[in-house]
Amino acid sequence: LLRADAPKSGFKKLSEDSLTKQPEEVFDVLEKLGEGSYGCVFKANYKETGEIVAIKQVPVESDLQEIIKEISIMQQCNSPHVVRYYGSYFKNSDLWIVMEYCGAGSVSDIIRMRNKTLTEEEIATILQSTLKGLEYLHFMRKIHRDIKAGNILLNAEGQAKLADFGVAGQLTDTMAKRNTVIGTPFWMAPEVIQEIGYNCVADIWSLGITAIEMAEGKPPYADIHPMRAIFMIPTNPPPTFRNPDLWSLAFREFVGQCLVKNPENRATATQLLQHPFIKSAKPNSILRALITDAMEIKLKRQEAEQREQDADDDDNSDEDEVDQGTMVRAGTGDSGTVRAAGSLSGPLGGTARTMIAHDDTGTLQSQLGTMVINNDDDEDEEEAGTMKSKTPLNTLVGAGH
Repeated sequence: LLRADAPKSGFKKLSEDSLTKQPEEVFDVLEKLGEGSYGCVFKANYKETGEIVAIKQVPVESDLQEIIKEISIMQQCNSPHVVRYYGSYFKNSDLWIVMEYCGAGSVSDIIRMRNKTLTEEEIATILQSTLKGLEYLHFMRKIHRDIKAGNILLNAEGQAKLADFGVAGQLTDTMAKRNTVIGTPFWMAPEVIQEIGYNCVADIWSLGITAIEMAEGKPPYADIHPMRAIFMIPTNPPPTFRNPDLWSLAFREFVGQCLVKNPENRATATQLLQHPFIKSAKPNSILRALITDAMEIKLKRQEAEQREQDADDDDNSDEDEVDQGTMVRAGTGDSGTVRAAGSLSGPLGGTARTMIAHDDTGTLQSQLGTMVINNDDDEDEEEAGTMKSKTPLNTLVGAGH
């Protein structure tokens, strides 16, 4: 059993009594929300208080070290802009990680659910909260390393929070620059791809790409094979909006300050919080309409699927299929995190999905994925995540992949 210290506000930590019981005695698991890196995420009711939480169930054959790293990063964070961690349980071969529930889902879920990109006003408000989360993480010398709309969650009040620390890294004083290639190709900073060492401002580049993603529905180069994009990002000028005239000068300048190729000249989170585009951002309450809209669409889809299922099979009480259908993410997602088992060859193209089925035949149609090039022990990695390989990128591509 792993323990969390009490969060300073909001939901109180799980009681001592709760932490010694079997998790299903403590929680009613309500529905599947989708898949994060390493496992399925469920909505659950904490019986003792009636509060709603999110539970990530992680099969322990997954990379336990990575999971423990994610938990320890979450445990050390106490910010309203970072998803809170409440405690963990071991159950059979699964680790249950209990976290704060963000009812509206991720920003990419909302865009996909409504089939509509965000307005500049909505983007400014989301970016302001995200920057506060990044300022907090960077102050703690942590790099998130996978900033994208799929990892920014919104609660029902419209508060944006950073989630999914599966690839986050701790910067220590002795090692001020990281040099593992990690992140999701289209969102990756040039210095990360070039493996020349990077620091917290790598997240700022990814934030600039995320701003374009929220405005246009996908990141720059999304239609290009990820391996080709990896070469274009360091060599091409910084990407810009497809149609700059649609956007205000302040927004274009904000994105321009994030997408500076030389990390030494790139703005920090603290500096960007003072940018006019962010300073003039409206309160979180302006996001309520968009959240209500997305949640209504989701509910209608769930009800339609439920009716379909009832019609299909009256006597079928197995709810699994209903659960599978509750999340559009499961089939039609975008900007996902994809893990190739050790190899970067093979068809990585196609539209990105947020999750990969565990019976994947090996064609990663779902590829907008997170890429890690630093590990070679990956038999179990067909899951939604992170391409890993020990071979440097330039060798891989030089070898004709």
